[in-house]
Amino acid sequence: MNLYAILRRNGWKTPKDLEAAAERSTKVGNTEMPNEVRWIRTYVMAESDGTLGTVCIYEAVSPEALKKHADKAELAFSEVRPIVDTVVVRPDVAK
Repeated sequence: MNLYAILRRNGWKTPKDLEAAAERSTKVGNTEMPNEVRWIRTYVMAESDGTLGTVCIYEAVSPEALKKHADKAELAFSEVRPIVDTVVVRPDVAK
């Protein structure tokens, strides 16, 4: 599997909507596509129009598998890019 970043712009109106999407994503990934996609982490962003967007980090067999996962889980899907390296200066801040 390769590592990818998925940009999901303006995907959700409320944190509750995002929570429901996370449940769908987990279910699809774990039960329908466990050998194709693996969700690693997500960063939630406040969009300029008041909605929520995300940057999601996944392991996957291909960008097409990620699109298929997004379609099955009814997730926003704006852009996918392969991650070629990681530079960690400091660990993520716990919220």
